[in-house]
Amino acid sequence: MKKSPADDTPSGLSAFGLFQREKRSLFGEILDWMLTPLLLLWPLSLALTWWVAQGIAGKPFDRALEHNLQAIAQFVSVKGNKVQLNLTGQAREILRADDSDLVYYQVRGLKGEHVSGETDFPTPADEAPPVPGKIMLRSDTIRGDEVRVAYTWVSVPGGNDAVLLVQVAETLAKRSTLATEIIKGVMVPQFVILPLAVLLVWLALVRGIHPLNELEQRIRARKPDDLSPLDDKAVPMEVAPLVLSVNDLLERLKESIVTQKRFLADAAHQLKTPLAGLRMQADLAQRSGSSEEDLKKSLQQIGRASVQATHTVNQLLSLARAEGGGTSVPQQACDMVRLVSDVLQDCLPRAMDKGLDLGYEGVDAETPGVQVQGNPILLREMVRNLVENAMLYTPSTPERLGVITVRVLVDPYSKALVMQVEDNGPGIPVPERDLVFQPFYRALGTNVDGSGLGLPIVKEIAQQHGATVSIAPTFENQTPPGACFTLRFKVF
Repeated sequence: MKKSPADDTPSGLSAFGLFQREKRSLFGEILDWMLTPLLLLWPLSLALTWWVAQGIAGKPFDRALEHNLQAIAQFVSVKGNKVQLNLTGQAREILRADDSDLVYYQVRGLKGEHVSGETDFPTPADEAPPVPGKIMLRSDTIRGDEVRVAYTWVSVPGGNDAVLLVQVAETLAKRSTLATEIIKGVMVPQFVILPLAVLLVWLALVRGIHPLNELEQRIRARKPDDLSPLDDKAVPMEVAPLVLSVNDLLERLKESIVTQKRFLADAAHQLKTPLAGLRMQADLAQRSGSSEEDLKKSLQQIGRASVQATHTVNQLLSLARAEGGGTSVPQQACDMVRLVSDVLQDCLPRAMDKGLDLGYEGVDAETPGVQVQGNPILLREMVRNLVENAMLYTPSTPERLGVITVRVLVDPYSKALVMQVEDNGPGIPVPERDLVFQPFYRALGTNVDGSGLGLPIVKEIAQQHGATVSIAPTFENQTPPGACFTLRFKVF
């Protein structure tokens, strides 16, 4: 991807969103969202302040203009249907222009004729009927200057509701000057407050993000083998979920490392015996003076030891795959009847060689409720280990035939799928029924070759699929009692 020059800009220069960053900075992101609206709203604030200042500055001058209008209206009189304006010297002082503004006035008679004042004074555009004595205000233009006009109608006694129009206008110089002074009084503090506000926001963000920097330093200061959880009480409430997620990741990582270490230790321990046997038999075969019969026996022992080593490696790999969660293969709907049938077909030749009666009882394939959502490879491994465990520990003689029965049943009342592997072997004593699910545990008094990993694999895969495993005797009051392994899957 082509890199722009802005990507090399320090994160601190992006406070106002002027530069692009390849990596987003939380500090810069928060600063952008806080300062950018502030800078955008500042001109709007000045415009609103100007508009408000204009209204504030105009009110006292409007009241003065109204007072002047009332003073002039008092000198208007009617004599013989002739309107007269007799201004005293004090009243004329009102009409004198000051250093800033000009004052205009006009009086119109009963028929709208000009009586006194400026002849070019604009008339009001109000369409409503005049109300005597009510003072009105408007903005207008006289001789190219914007003015503020106060006007009223004066009733004439005995004039049949006739009214006179009296108007006074003033230019806006003093108003603009006052409004400008108000704006200056508001803007100057803002020019001081705005940089101070930016500085305070910057310092507040630095202080607010300081716990994140401390958390980063604590994580960097850790040793590579330190997987202890982080202290979620020493961080802000908003960061606590992140710390909890990291702690959960550390816990899972610790479990994964423990599983790997245990797998390596188990593999080394279990492979030590068959490899030692292979080395001893090879040494015996190389002895001088060994007969052909001794050589054959050594080769047979080497073959059995290699088979045992291969079986142990396969079991260890199955256990590691089960403990890893089976995430490498996606889950899918698995028909347990078909899956059990495939395993029984694979195990049938070995069962016949041992003289065992291996069979199936239960529902047919495609029966509603026999499908389990899971990993078919792991489920098949689980069933195979149960069947092989039963074949391994169930003796079969002409006097007493060894019988192994696999069942798949659907329990609509408990909404569960039940799978059972039942045999008529020696059974498992009650104190050992939990111990047999521990890796490498083997019941005492059984002279059977095995790795002690089959049942732990079964339990691990069952737990991964939300199933429970239980052991009970096949025949409660008989000797031998046999063993019945029951798995219950929630499928509804």
